Formats: sequence, structure tokens, C-alpha cells
Amino acid sequence: MPWIRIDLSEGRSTEQKQKTAKAITDAMVEHCNCTAESVSIVFNDASSDNWAFGGSLLSQKPRIG
Repeated sequence: MPWIRIDLSEGRSTEQKQKTAKAITDAMVEHCNCTAESVSIVFNDASSDNWAFGGSLLSQKPRIG
């Protein structure tokens, strides 16, 4: 039973997460020989105040895109 944890910065829509969950589940079924029902995915949305890169909070970096 695969357990997959995805940590990402907040702001993704439910639709984006659904598409991501489907794509990852399909890949696990294809490449790891498991059933779709056995794949568990948790999305952890982190506030930009709780995520740092290179010693600086994500909330302090300029937004790209």
C-alpha cells in the first residue's frame, strides 16, 4: 500500500490537486504493480511563512510567474 506525501506551497486549486492525484495514482499502478485503491496521497499545503529556501522565507522572495 503506497503512501505518498506531497509538500507544496499553498495556492493550488482543488482541480489541480485532483489532476495531480490522478496522474500519480496512474503512474503507481503502471510502474509499481499496485491497485489504484491502494494508493494514498496526502497534500500538505505550507504557508509561505513556514517554508524557507537558502535561509530566506518563501514569503520574502519575489513571486515568479
